[in-house]
This record gives sequence, structure tokens and C-alpha cells, in this order.
Amino acid sequence: MASDRRIREYRKGPVTLKGSQVPSTTSDQRLLDSDAGGSFTHTDPWRVLRIQSEFVEGFGALAELGPAMAVFGSARTPSDSPEYALGEELGRLLVDAGYAVITGGGPGAMEAANKGASEAGGVSVGLGIELPFEQSMNEWVDMGVNFRYFFARKTMFVKYSRGFIVLPGGFGTLDELFEALTLVQTQKVTQFPVVLVGRAYWQGLLDWLRGPVLDGGKIRDADMALIEIVDTAAEAVELVVKADRDREVGTELHEDQMESVRGTRYDGA
Repeated sequence: MASDRRIREYRKGPVTLKGSQVPSTTSDQRLLDSDAGGSFTHTDPWRVLRIQSEFVEGFGALAELGPAMAVFGSARTPSDSPEYALGEELGRLLVDAGYAVITGGGPGAMEAANKGASEAGGVSVGLGIELPFEQSMNEWVDMGVNFRYFFARKTMFVKYSRGFIVLPGGFGTLDELFEALTLVQTQKVTQFPVVLVGRAYWQGLLDWLRGPVLDGGKIRDADMALIEIVDTAAEAVELVVKADRDREVGTELHEDQMESVRGTRYDGA
């Protein structure tokens, strides 16, 4: 009975709705609805304030989180599956390496990573989203932030994660994967590692990217280098940690070089 009650919960930003209060559409759907007629002139200004509040709440909650890695994966991953166990191991190893773990806060692979992080004594973060299904924040989330709008939520993932580890998943997982790759490819964000876990699941996608997509000139060889693929949690964590440390060293070298340039200009003056 308790499980049924959780399924009927609907999160609308910070508000939880049940029963007759559950809406038939989501905030994103209403925002993007082109058939709203002239009513948008009355509602969109208020939506702007609501969107602003989501960014403020997200920035406020996560600003002092510290180093963190994001783990993505299917909400439909069974709790008794090898993929779930892999997610738990990822969460634990990331905490052992000194990172907080950020997921979408839902069930399945996300719950597994949150569970591993929480049981390891680390910070387990969930960034929830208003959806018509898969609503409840999993019980292993220590810090949960709920969003109405996907774009606000995605900003938090990119801003506060130092790398993405991607377990087998569906459309939502693929969406996060390709958005991250696009942001890195177009230099909208500082390059950070994107690691796919599970060769048997992901190899077909990589073959397609290296085949008609690369061969057809839609991407470059350098773009394929943005993706790493491994089979174990230990390999994934090793890659993201190394990339993060290499980036820190690169940042420090750049700052030293800039300081040297400033000093030379000052002496020359």
C-alpha cells in the first residue's frame, strides 16, 4: 500500500501533489505549448520568475557541494540486476575518491548510485524533474532539489559535475549524454570526461557514430575522442578522476603563465 502511495505522488518543483491535485500536463509542456493563444501574454512573465527561482534554488543548494561527479542511467534498471550493482559500486568508489555523487534522483540506476554513495558516507545528491511518471525521489538521496524545467536541471548537472559516468539507459540517458558531448564539442563548457560503462550495451552506438556519422563527415575524429568506454566501475572512476586532476593541473599552469605575463608587463613598464 505504501508503495502505491509513493507512485501516486507528483512533484511540481518543491510542491508534492497527490490524488485529484495531480495535473494532466507538466510545466514544460505548458511552457512550450504553441496552442496557448493570447493567454501567454499573461502567463509567460510569471513563468520567467518561476524559472529564475529554480536557478536560484539550485545554485543556492549546490554552490558549496564541492567536487562531484554525475551518474546517469535508466530509471527502469531492476534492483536485482548486474547494472544496479554496478551503479552501487560506482557511487561507493566515487565517494572513496573524494567526490559527491549527483544523479537524477529517481529509481533504477540512479537509485543504485545514490545508495552506493550514501552507504559509503558520502554526499548523495538527486536532481529531480516534474514528470507524469517515475516521480518519487529515491530514499538514498541526502540532498534533493526538484525542478519543473529540464533546462534548469540540466544546467545544474553541467555546472556542478566534473565528469559524467553513463550506465545503460534510454531516451533520458541519451539526452544527457549527447547534450554533454555537444557542450564540450562546441566549447560551451570546459572539457570534462564522459565515460560509458558497459561495452555490450554501448558498442553498437559507438559503431554507428564511427560508421555513417563519422564517415559521412557529420562529426570529426576528435569528437569521438570525447567518449570513453569501459566495462567496470573501477575503470570508469579511474578515468574521470585522472581527467579531473589533469584539468586542475592545466588550470594551475595556465594561471602561473598568466601571472608570469602580468609580471613581465609590469617590470617592462
